[in-house]
Amino acid sequence: MVDATDKITLGISACLLGHKVRFDGGHKLDSWLVNTLGAYVRFVPVCPEVEMGLPVPREALRLVGDPQNPRLITVRGGEDFTGRMREWSQERIRGLHDEGLCGFIFKRASPSSGMERVKVYRDVPPEEAKKAGPPVNAGVGIFAAEFMRAFPLLPAEEEGRLNDPALRENFVERIFVMRRWRQLLQEGMTPGGLVAFHTRHKLLIMSHSVEHYRTMGKLVAGAGTHERAEELAERYQTLLLTAMGREATVKKHVNVLQHVMGYFKKTLTADEKQELLEIIQAYHAGLVPLIVPVTLLNHYVRKYAESYLAGQWYLSPHPLELKLRNHV
Repeated sequence: MVDATDKITLGISACLLGHKVRFDGGHKLDSWLVNTLGAYVRFVPVCPEVEMGLPVPREALRLVGDPQNPRLITVRGGEDFTGRMREWSQERIRGLHDEGLCGFIFKRASPSSGMERVKVYRDVPPEEAKKAGPPVNAGVGIFAAEFMRAFPLLPAEEEGRLNDPALRENFVERIFVMRRWRQLLQEGMTPGGLVAFHTRHKLLIMSHSVEHYRTMGKLVAGAGTHERAEELAERYQTLLLTAMGREATVKKHVNVLQHVMGYFKKTLTADEKQELLEIIQAYHAGLVPLIVPVTLLNHYVRKYAESYLAGQWYLSPHPLELKLRNHV
């Protein structure tokens, strides 16, 4: 179990924690988030509709009108809560700035908290609704839109999308990176500290974007001559979070695995090299998950005391107990 002071701080839609805050008085408890990821996370629950002042239960809300700028109204009565929700969201987000969030998990399809593909209904009188045609799945919840506008690079996902193994692994990887970055900033970032951080994250960043890694390397190389530490940190953070937001594909992982293999060219026996090569090829072909070649590489790191690789977060980006690389 992770010490409470070392936990990652995540914002989350309160209903996903089992809080009975939905319009019908129910909840949407996600057991994996609470029981598995929750061992490593301190959740900051948010329910926009209740925190804005609406009761439980209440009349359901929906998005209406222009998908790019929808209104939030009650389903039956047509009461408009758009302005009130936006005003509350902006105030709540100001408070969340002080929480040190490393990410946010939103409730799928919610007119207040859905990240994408939220239903937006035609703006017509109730008696004409049936003739107006089906809603379009093109909206973003009002609070979610304000949040992502305020924190454009912060890791964010919907609980539904986290059922996809690759998206789940990527999201958890990103929030652990964000936690380590926040720790560096809290300790007081120095040129040496930035170099050490960048060095340990080299392979992890490369698995997402080699191009960003190269750009970041040039920035870090000049860290000692940079006059303003805050500006340096902001530029590096933007590149880091942008890079980690890129998809880590099988092809990119294979490139990194082969790069790691190169560190053992003078130490592995011929049989060990052949076995490692075959396992990487099996992963490339989709025959084994990523955990298989990574486990073998970690074995060689310990066997041959490869100190540089022992410090690479790529080989252990998150706790094994989460079993995230068992399925990608």
